[in-house]
Amino acid sequence: MRARIYKPARTAMSSGTAKTHDWVLEFAPASARKVDPLMGWISSSDTQSQVHLRFASKEAAQEYAEAHGIDALVFEPKERKPNLRPGGYGENFATNRRGAWTH
Repeated sequence: MRARIYKPARTAMSSGTAKTHDWVLEFAPASARKVDPLMGWISSSDTQSQVHLRFASKEAAQEYAEAHGIDALVFEPKERKPNLRPGGYGENFATNRRGAWTH
């Protein structure tokens, strides 16, 4: 049984970092998906691909995989460089602003 351990990235629709602090153990699909001939839906008999386990640390996820005999690959996250401005967001609406008001 194969799996991957990774730290999820933030969603493309949000600039927030919710649900990106935990590590996830996700099983690889064991069988290919098939098209149902009657309805045309895509289905699979593999139920392990629906399992996503969350852990507080990478080490905890690796220990779980090792204890249960799961061959897991670890993918390290690409850290995001913080975008810090001296005045912060409130600087956009400051009353003592020196430049032209652009918005």
